[in-house]
Amino acid sequence: MLYSLPRKDMKQLTDCKGNPLPVFGEGSVTYCSVENGAVPRGSVWLLKVLMNSCPPSQHSCSETRASGAKKPLSQVLPASRRSLPTAGQFYLLRAKKSGVLLGRPISIYMAKKAGNGVALDFLILRKGPGTKELCALEQNDKIELIGPLGNSFPQPKESDKICIVGGGIGVAPVAGFASTLPEKSYDFFASFKSGSYGLDYVKANELTITTDDGSVGIHGMLPAALTAQTLKNKGYTRLYACGPTPMLSFLQKICLEAGVQSYLSMENRMACGVGACLGCTISTSEGNKRCCKDGPVFKGEILNFDPPKFKPIFGSGKDTSTGSVSEDFEGDLSVEVAGVRFANPVIAASGTFGYGSEYASIFDVNKLGGICSKGLTLQARPGNTGTRLVETSSGLINSIGLENPGIEHFIEHELPAMLALKPVTIANLSGSSLETYIEGAKLLEKTAVPMIELNISCPNVKAGGMSFGMDCEAAASVTKAVREVTKKPLMVKLTPNAPDLIGIAMAVREAGADAISLVNTFQAMSIDVNTGRPVFDNIRAGFSGPAVKPIALRMVYDVVQAMNKLPENERIPVVGLGGIATWQDAVEFLMAGASAIQVGTATFANPNAMIQIVEGLRDYMNAKGFKSISEFRGIAQKKKYENPPFAS
Repeated sequence: MLYSLPRKDMKQLTDCKGNPLPVFGEGSVTYCSVENGAVPRGSVWLLKVLMNSCPPSQHSCSETRASGAKKPLSQVLPASRRSLPTAGQFYLLRAKKSGVLLGRPISIYMAKKAGNGVALDFLILRKGPGTKELCALEQNDKIELIGPLGNSFPQPKESDKICIVGGGIGVAPVAGFASTLPEKSYDFFASFKSGSYGLDYVKANELTITTDDGSVGIHGMLPAALTAQTLKNKGYTRLYACGPTPMLSFLQKICLEAGVQSYLSMENRMACGVGACLGCTISTSEGNKRCCKDGPVFKGEILNFDPPKFKPIFGSGKDTSTGSVSEDFEGDLSVEVAGVRFANPVIAASGTFGYGSEYASIFDVNKLGGICSKGLTLQARPGNTGTRLVETSSGLINSIGLENPGIEHFIEHELPAMLALKPVTIANLSGSSLETYIEGAKLLEKTAVPMIELNISCPNVKAGGMSFGMDCEAAASVTKAVREVTKKPLMVKLTPNAPDLIGIAMAVREAGADAISLVNTFQAMSIDVNTGRPVFDNIRAGFSGPAVKPIALRMVYDVVQAMNKLPENERIPVVGLGGIATWQDAVEFLMAGASAIQVGTATFANPNAMIQIVEGLRDYMNAKGFKSISEFRGIAQKKKYENPPFAS
């Protein structure tokens, strides 16, 4: 049989000037549905997209008529030049209406011409936010694409005996490559955890399937069917593969042992997809290579497969004899902060949840661990004038100005209802002067409220608030003064805008704080492009939401790290907040050392966010065998990361 260069319809796309693309364009979804055979059902989806060869916005791909009008691409680019991407390449995909920043790199499963454009098929593993968005697309929805990107699988020689291997979602690109070869000119090995999928285009001489659970084909992982000796016995000379990194590392090893030339499709986190950002470099014997530009297909012998730095962690509930957690295992979500027990570590942040009853009609607020009240001042406050809220692409800027009915009104009208709820009630105390903090604390001391959160971090008031939280001496003075008039557990809320956050944390600890919560909002602003004036009357306002989460996480980590240097009996707990929206975010803060977490802005976007976090935490702990949150709290602070407790 004769193998040649890629067939004519497998040439890379070119623009109207004959330059190779990638292009940034828009496509339309023609089909999106669950891929049959994938287990669990709904874990893998087939997405079909129709993409014009060149989008209307790409002006270089249109010519100007004498009248000045633009010719459509179909009149400029001959059909012979409108060709397909090659097997092994990928696209960056992003839903037109998306909540994620970056397109997701998805390998081409199949491509064919469709009129003046290209019909593209993708198999997508539904896992994170980006892929979940893609799998939720419906017919005629718009999708943004950058591609085709990367190189392709080289065509074999006439004399080659070919072995093709796909692992999990990695079957897609190699199945697409297999479709470019003559039928029964290759053997195909497919390895899955359970079930099988993506093999419709595979016309192999021999098709071998392995599954971890034995549901299809051979029971076991890939080595149960393919070894170095197998390669030798079958007489293979070339191997093409795509799949999980451990599988590719194994294939490199056995190919080197058997003297088989291998081409392995790699993946790595990436941003640009065109080789500009260098975020996806991988280590090779020839130096660093860009996975997007120099790959994703590499000669197997040049790749460096370093062993994983860290092992997955598990709790003490994992049965060491079976290596698994029993189905009826149930972890304990309760935590203790400053002597106060919370049923779970999820607390509604001050200023975002009213007094608890406001959201009671939407979900069962009794499922939360705690509720922080609106910021309370001695006297009623009307709040700030002018615009109070500005939405950004990644968060919310607010200038509410501590509008509240005053502490006495709160005690008489709002507090009884809060105390009737199961979550721990936390009164958030603010003020405009030292005296107002003191008098407010005296009033709260006479009530049954279990805990006071001393707010010295609000950026939206001209006097008091954040001004106390910017200086170690001022922060200590207000903490000490309030400590002297109340015996209630006192949690001090800190601002991320302080020049010395750790210093202030230590100052309030020494002044009598029982716990610390951080961080409050970051100072920000917005400008009206029509008037050229700042949007907020106070110019500056407080920024919160997903964008601040990585910074808030770092600050919590730093403060906990500083606390851990103290004798154990001198440490105080840290409650983390800032951009927390998912259970994974919550786990990160807990692993950073937070004793509990608060959720704010996320509730506006998704009222069920906190309930989902509670449920996600429970599922995570049960799956990992964590009997309590203390088993993984602060694990990121451990010095010997290579051997964490309960590592598998």
